[in-house]
Order: sequence, then structure tokens, then C-alpha cells
Amino acid sequence: METETNSSDYISSVIPGWFSEISPMWPGEAHSLKVEKILFQGKSDYQNVMVFQSSTYGKVLVLDGVIQLTERDECAYQEMITHLPLCSIVNPKKVLVIGGGDGGVLREVARHSSVEQIDICEIDKMVVDVSKKFFPDVAIGYEDPRVTLRVGDGVAFLKAVPEGTYDAIIVDSSDPIGPAQELFEKPFFESVAKALRPGGVVSTQAESIWLHMNIIEDIVANCRQIFKGSVNYAWTTVPTYPRPRDDWFHALLYRGTPC
Repeated sequence: METETNSSDYISSVIPGWFSEISPMWPGEAHSLKVEKILFQGKSDYQNVMVFQSSTYGKVLVLDGVIQLTERDECAYQEMITHLPLCSIVNPKKVLVIGGGDGGVLREVARHSSVEQIDICEIDKMVVDVSKKFFPDVAIGYEDPRVTLRVGDGVAFLKAVPEGTYDAIIVDSSDPIGPAQELFEKPFFESVAKALRPGGVVSTQAESIWLHMNIIEDIVANCRQIFKGSVNYAWTTVPTYPRPRDDWFHALLYRGTPC
């Protein structure tokens, strides 16, 4: 549902007119952007959703008080998490995106001419609708005829997918709190392994080496048990992700045949 704007929920009381990103995922620090105008604020069945116009990064999408993307630097995240895995295998044809409701990953997947089918499973329809309204250059990915949107739980969706369905799976999740928690756990990656064809690849958001080595170590250990092939770590710079990623985006890539 959409609610009336209450800027005090998100804007720092220490510096009026600024959005401050504060989370238990990065205790003791915060990141702030100057707010020109709040464009949308609502509460879905899963999270608080806000869009504001910043003075330096264009429009900004925020979920539960955490920046998900800005118009100015979203390309770095979307391109990294998409093109690295898709360029590491030959002629990917079927791609699944888990999360990624803003549509940016879809936009980048659609650049690959070999891809014939793009499925996306996003749990929160409000994120999709808000992105189409306020971030049309990002959500343009939904306009590609190869895309099929499935609104629902990505974990449950993967469990029902026939074995060997996808060439690539891209997990564009938020941080491992709330509805995204299961996307970082071993049973989820077991479902990923089952859904991938032999030689397939998965790419996922994987948190910060500076703040979350325990999470990264768990993911790597789990995936080395589940997958044959390589487990690689990559990064790119995203200026508005200084909190859990400390200016870096980290992706874990799993390539090869499930054990």
C-alpha cells in the first residue's frame, strides 16, 4: 500500500534534509545523501519502499532504509553481476534472475543475443511497479519479449524448477536480513545447483570483505561442497555502496557441474 510521505522515517534528525543509511549490517557507520524531494514512500507486504530525488546521484531507490540503486551509478552493479557470468560460458540461452525487481539486470541480460529465455522471480511487486514508474531507464528490461516475470518467493520457485533448466542464474538480492536471508544459505545453493545445466554459472551479491568475511567464508565453503568447477570473487566500484561493500561490489561465481 502507498502511504503519505513521512520524511522523519528516513531523513536524519541530526542533519535535516539528508537521508542517512543506518543498518545493523554495518554498525557504527552511516552514509548520507542530500534529499531534494521525496517522490514516493510506501509499505509493501515485505518492506518499506522509498524513492527520493538526491542532489548528486539523481533518483534513489531505498528498501527498508538501505540504498538499492541510484540513477548515477546503478550501471556498475548491474553490468558486473550480469556480464561477468554470462561472458564466462558459451552461448547462454536460458537465464533466471532471482530478485532484481528494479529490472536493471534484465536490461543487461537482454544485451546478449544468444539468450532466448529470461525468467525473473521477484518477491515484492511494489518494487517492480515503483521501478517502472520512477526508473524507466532501469526497468526497461521488462519490455523485452523474452522476459517472464514471476512474483513470488525465489527459494520456493527454485525448488520447483526441473533439473538442468538454466544456463545461468543471477541472484540480485538485498542484504541477508529480512526476506533475503534464505538466499545466502546452503539449501538455496543446493536448489541452484539442481536448476543449472552442467557447465552452468551462478552469480550472486556477496557482501563486503571488510565487514562480512564470516558470510563470505560460509558461502564459499558451502558452494565448494555443492559445485564442481571454480569459485571466484570479483568486485567493482559503486560509490553509493560504501556501507556493506565499502565502495566495492562483490560477486561469487560458481561454474561447473553440480556434485
